[in-house]
Amino acid sequence: MSNYFTGKTVDEAIKNAVRAFNVDKDQLEITVVEEAAKGIFGLGGHPAKIMASKKQNEVEKTVEFLEGLFKVLDQTVSIEVSKNEEEKIVIDLITPNSSNVIGYRGEVLDSIQCLAGAIFNSDKEDYQRVVVDCEGYREKREKTLISLANKLANKAIKTGRKVSIEPMNPFERRIIHAALSDFEGVKTESEGKEPYRYVAIIPDGYDPAKERKFTRGGKGFNGKGDGKRPQRRDGERRKEEKPKKSFSAGVFLGNSLKDKE
Repeated sequence: MSNYFTGKTVDEAIKNAVRAFNVDKDQLEITVVEEAAKGIFGLGGHPAKIMASKKQNEVEKTVEFLEGLFKVLDQTVSIEVSKNEEEKIVIDLITPNSSNVIGYRGEVLDSIQCLAGAIFNSDKEDYQRVVVDCEGYREKREKTLISLANKLANKAIKTGRKVSIEPMNPFERRIIHAALSDFEGVKTESEGKEPYRYVAIIPDGYDPAKERKFTRGGKGFNGKGDGKRPQRRDGERRKEEKPKKSFSAGVFLGNSLKDKE
C-alpha cells in the first residue's frame, strides 16, 4: 500500500517515510511527486512530496495479485505457498468452488498458473517455475495422463502405427514424454502448432508410407480403386451433414520451459 509523505526537502520526506514504515530506505519503493519550492515573497511555496510503499518479494507480489484476481472473479479462495524438493514455487488454492477454479480439464487453473508465473518472474533474471494447484488436481491429472500414455503406447506397438494424442498444454505434454521415455518399442514427439500442439507416439520401425491413404489409383472411396465417391441410388435423398459443435478452450499461455520437439 502506498502513502504520501512531505518534508522541507525530498530527503526529509524520505526520512519521514522510513520512520513511518519502520524499515531501511532500500526496502521502500519511492516516487518523487513534487520537489520543494520556496515561492516568491512567501507565496506559492510548497514542501517536497513523495509516494512511498514497502517493497514486496516475488511471493508477496504474486499472492497479492491472485487475491485481487479472485476478488474480481467473485471466488472465495485461500492461498498457501511452499517450495517442493525441486525448488519449484507451489501455490495451493483452497476453495469451496474448486470446479470453478480448476475448469474443464484444468484450463482455468492453467491460465491462473500462467499469470502467477508471469508476475513472480517479472523482475527476476533467472526464471523460476511456479505451479498452481487446487485440491491435488495436478497429481490426479498426472496419474490419468500416465495411464493414458501407457495404454496408447501398447496400441502403437500392437498396430505398428503412429498414435496421436489430443492437443495438450506444454506441462501435460511433458508428462507424456516423461512417462514413455523408457517405454521399450516407442518414442514420442511433439507435433503441430500451439494451441493445437500434441504428442505423437511412434512405434519402432514405423513407416509413414504404409499408412492407409484414400488416393486416386489406390483403394478409393467406393472400394473399386477409382478414387471416386460412391454413386447415390435413384430416389435416394441427399442428407446434408451438419457441422459438429466443438468446444474452444482458447490459447494456453504456458508457464514452463520448451518441451520436447
